[in-house]
Amino acid sequence: MKFILGYKKEMTQTYREDKVLPITIVKIDPCKVTQAKTEETDGYSSVQIGCGSRKNMKKPLKGHLKGGHEKYIKEFRVDSSNFKVGDVLDIESFQIGDKVDVVATSKGKGFQGVVRRHGFAGQSTSHGTKDQVRMPGSIGATGPAHVFKGVRMPGQMGNIQTTTKNLEIIEIDIENSLLKLKGAVPGHRNSLVMIKGDGEMKVLEIKKQEKEEVKKDEAKESKGEEKEDNKESVEKKEKEEVKEESKKDEVSGEAK
Repeated sequence: MKFILGYKKEMTQTYREDKVLPITIVKIDPCKVTQAKTEETDGYSSVQIGCGSRKNMKKPLKGHLKGGHEKYIKEFRVDSSNFKVGDVLDIESFQIGDKVDVVATSKGKGFQGVVRRHGFAGQSTSHGTKDQVRMPGSIGATGPAHVFKGVRMPGQMGNIQTTTKNLEIIEIDIENSLLKLKGAVPGHRNSLVMIKGDGEMKVLEIKKQEKEEVKKDEAKESKGEEKEDNKESVEKKEKEEVKEESKKDEVSGEAK
């Protein structure tokens, strides 16, 4: 199973064989594995990944992330968890033509009536109709003396988790880490998007040796800069001493 987190950027269109295709551009962030659950320890196997960064965190979350600063944390169920904490997931696991499911929070539209929320046709606008065109009508019989659950009525619309299935990947921009999906994706711009599909997930492991080598290189560079700074300061002092001696010689010559 493939899975990744990203941010919805915008909608645009592209051409394929003289046909216009609506596409949604999703910015993919490198995701870090924050927890790997197994059936032995947790009763089910899943992978918890995080992306983004935040400044302020509460102590329980700090202890859970173990020094990480991920802003968004999501969990994906998998058949077998072969991932390790610290593994990095990237856009390279996806290919053009893959079918993926996108999960996101839809746009909130506030309190809406039954015509917009449920698609009611409304009352007829013939002679005699007054202030009833967009009314819901009857909500049940008198006998039960209560309203049954599930009756379609006005209320909050949108701002719920929505899944759009079988979206095709039209194009992949690896340099800018962009996925271009055919069709619409729920949510507003810059909203968090969860993408999942069939296939194997590639892991970009960050080895400790590479980290240590990078730290050593940085330390060497800093030492070299310090040495250069010391050389420059010594040269400046020598030049200043030469200038002072020349001034003293000029003053003594004038006195003579």
